[in-house]
Amino acid sequence: MIPGGQPNMQQLLKQAQKMQEDLAAAQQQLAEASVEGSAGGGLVTATVSGAGELRALKISPEAVDPEDTETLADLVLAAVRDANASAQRLQQEKLGPLAQGLGGAGGGIPGLPF
Repeated sequence: MIPGGQPNMQQLLKQAQKMQEDLAAAQQQLAEASVEGSAGGGLVTATVSGAGELRALKISPEAVDPEDTETLADLVLAAVRDANASAQRLQQEKLGPLAQGLGGAGGGIPGLPF
């Protein structure tokens, strides 16, 4: 701050640019990260990116019963939900501190998941 209570615009712009760079780096890390979720004791495993994009789905042969496809569908959904929950925790870990620096709760910035 300079005398008279006026904010130093150059300093504010530098801080905003640094926060933007940090946010871009965190988003890149999330896009490159992989997290897994599973269901049925590991019969179905889903892999998603840190941003929540489904990358892989593994289904153990023991999970496949042609007479009971509903259970398999439930296992797939549960595994994907588990993986997405892990991705959300990773997002909070990577982006949470940045959001706090912007005034908390996403700082009103569209695209932040919280």
